[in-house]
Amino acid sequence: MSVLPGSAQSGPVSSHIQAVLVLVGAGHLSLAQDDIVIGKARKQCDRLNAHLMHKARGGNDVSYLASPVTGGGIAVSRFEQLFLLALSQGRKQPSEWAQFIWGILSMQGQRIMKEGKTLESAEENLVELTAQAQTFAEKRLPIMKVLQIAA
Repeated sequence: MSVLPGSAQSGPVSSHIQAVLVLVGAGHLSLAQDDIVIGKARKQCDRLNAHLMHKARGGNDVSYLASPVTGGGIAVSRFEQLFLLALSQGRKQPSEWAQFIWGILSMQGQRIMKEGKTLESAEENLVELTAQAQTFAEKRLPIMKVLQIAA
């Protein structure tokens, strides 16, 4: 017997279904594709993501990367894309990712905004970028790996 959302039946099963529907609707839960489909999509997703991450050097035109696991786009900010680009180029530590991004930003005359205030010095920008990179490494990178966006 199945329980449909909005049906008269309630209880643990219907509340679980409702929770799943809310998570899917909010974009916090996705279905995973079959391993064979993931394998076939992986190379194309990797090429597309490499292109998008390189584009992120110049701006934040596209805020998504492709996941072969879900078969769709996953929201990834410009700095997260640049952290992934740095990682894909052999930079292993968050401090190295921050240095990489600071090199890009400083060449473009850009600075980090924090709490509505522009960080002017290289040191301030590097401290903030390193903190963001560390947070990314701890919280988002494991998800990117499971989604096969990051190696």
